[in-house]
Amino acid sequence: MRELIESAKCVLFDFDGPVCHLFRNRPTPAIAERLRALVLDSRPESDWLPHTTDPLEILRAAFEQPDLVESGVARDMERVLTEEEVKAAPGAFPTAFADTLVRTLNATGRQLAVTTNNSPQAVERYLESRQTAELFAGQIHGRGGEGTLHLKPDPYCLLRALESTGTPAEEALMIGDAPRDLEAARAAGVAFLGYARNERKAAELRAAGVEHTVDSLRDVVVIVDPGAHV
Repeated sequence: MRELIESAKCVLFDFDGPVCHLFRNRPTPAIAERLRALVLDSRPESDWLPHTTDPLEILRAAFEQPDLVESGVARDMERVLTEEEVKAAPGAFPTAFADTLVRTLNATGRQLAVTTNNSPQAVERYLESRQTAELFAGQIHGRGGEGTLHLKPDPYCLLRALESTGTPAEEALMIGDAPRDLEAARAAGVAFLGYARNERKAAELRAAGVEHTVDSLRDVVVIVDPGAHV
């Protein structure tokens, strides 16, 4: 793991997990129900909707329905979710040592980028609240694209980050907390480090084939800067 981290010239962060807990103060079930209501107003038949409280999975399913995309309902759902994410951002709970790691990586000459399924607007608002936005200037790559979401495991946001930073894939490292992050990193040819805040997350990452995981970003900080007092 030390070699993996030390050799990285650019670090790509997933957002919700490795950087913060976005919906700490805005529970996702209510947001998921808001998205479901938009669907039901347009199409009462909803057997295709996934049984989940994860708004992103509901949004993903909506974009797989051609009629909802063509009618604009799917895009309306995406706008609603963006609104909810932006509202949540100022109250998001910082992941321990994330700010320290970001500043340490920057101080040691690494480039930084965010590669996330969340909206770029929410990421920007959160980073501004932590006074770290300037460290990611121009390098926030969230969901988007013409007529589609490009959600991970699609590597779209990672490929955009590599292009915008001018980084070869073999010189980049992604830090993520979900199997879809690993799949996206593999598809982009980027090395991967798993962050698991609890044993459930750790088990999911192990089952997906993640070789290196940490349960605290402090472990990464002390590799980047052995003299750090954290």
